[in-house]
Amino acid sequence: MKRRQFLKHSTAMAATAAASSVLTDSQVAKGSAGERVRVGVMGAGGRAYSLNSSFAANPNAEIVAIAEIDPSRVGKTLEKVTQLQGKEPKIEKDFRKLIDDDSIDALVVGTPDHWHAIPTILACLAGKDVYVEKPDSHNIVEGQRMVAAMRKHKRIVQMGSQHRSTTRLQSALEYIKTGALGKCLVAKAWESTRQGNIGFPKDSNPPAGVDYDMWCGAAPKRPFNVNRFHGRWRWFFDYGTGDLGNDGVHRLDMAFAALSTAVQAEGGKPLYLPRRIASFGGKWYFNDAQEFPDTLQVSYQYDDETVPRILTYEMRIWAPYGFHGESEGSAVYGDKGYIILGNRRWRAYGPGNKLIKEVAGDSHEAPHVQNFIDCIKSRKKPYCDVETVGHPASVLCHAGNISARVGRELVLDSKTEVFENDDEANALRGRPEWRKPWILPEV
Repeated sequence: MKRRQFLKHSTAMAATAAASSVLTDSQVAKGSAGERVRVGVMGAGGRAYSLNSSFAANPNAEIVAIAEIDPSRVGKTLEKVTQLQGKEPKIEKDFRKLIDDDSIDALVVGTPDHWHAIPTILACLAGKDVYVEKPDSHNIVEGQRMVAAMRKHKRIVQMGSQHRSTTRLQSALEYIKTGALGKCLVAKAWESTRQGNIGFPKDSNPPAGVDYDMWCGAAPKRPFNVNRFHGRWRWFFDYGTGDLGNDGVHRLDMAFAALSTAVQAEGGKPLYLPRRIASFGGKWYFNDAQEFPDTLQVSYQYDDETVPRILTYEMRIWAPYGFHGESEGSAVYGDKGYIILGNRRWRAYGPGNKLIKEVAGDSHEAPHVQNFIDCIKSRKKPYCDVETVGHPASVLCHAGNISARVGRELVLDSKTEVFENDDEANALRGRPEWRKPWILPEV
């Protein structure tokens, strides 16, 4: 049976068939220099609206098709994309039609977290490159499977943590490489942008025209509720990763990148995954339907070969004020100075809190999109390669959430990404089951 026919049946069947195929040289070389990369986008609203706009505005890309389960979200996005690229894309409800389209080079996944892994894996199996929003997955097992698919089929997979491609972060890392901070043992990330109370709305019928069964995907199919739909899905265990996986993944990854760079400036090896993870906090502020903590402190210890390092994350999503002058940010502290990384600047300080250097910048995703397109053509690793950057950053979020749920410190084996001697925590590394037909593909 051909791949086209498999995709019309179930995800699991599609994965089994595609996994046994071998990519040809022409598939690996898709998007060679001088050609516009043909893109299919999964999603039209929320983050997907911004991604559609950025890819359509890029002269080296063309959006061929958009898949969206909610027709109310299509009009605005279709108009914007058509205006920017001068050509109207096709609109589909089923994302598998994008994967099945041999004229499409790359899939852009701008969906809720629970819909990141399966499309990414299927696209890799079909010989397409992928840009997938952060975090890379809904859970650790899915992220591992995504990395395996990327490796086996030699795909370019960029996670949408766009700060990695900004001159703001790149210039900060160059400064850290000079050794100006000295010996760095501690890094910190924080989130204090105030969120709202989502209340306790009653279950209702899905909006007209919405394919709610497909929206649920591999997650359990529960009665429709506006709180478990657009925007608010991130606060529920079935679909999201809380604010730790929403905004925290950016701050943690910036702090990690800066700390690892500082370690290398000292002559050490790059950091990868922490050994110990301990979360403290809970849902202490908002009286609403959210399941994830609104107050959280997570400590990560990296057992570096020379000396351990500590990375901490602090979430106060009820606070109308910032820290170090940033509502959300990261910092690395050394014995000669420290650096503060915000969304629009970075500042380096020396002894006596003397400001040494300040560089402005932004966090727009346009450079990240361009980096992805460049790497499709060059076959080099992108700035937020899912294997070496995106997945490790996502594991920080998943492990922090798991520690909070079980209420104790976890010890992580960095090679297997399994928690040592903790069956309860390991049960949360994936799902009890992936709802049929959306079984997590084998690779």
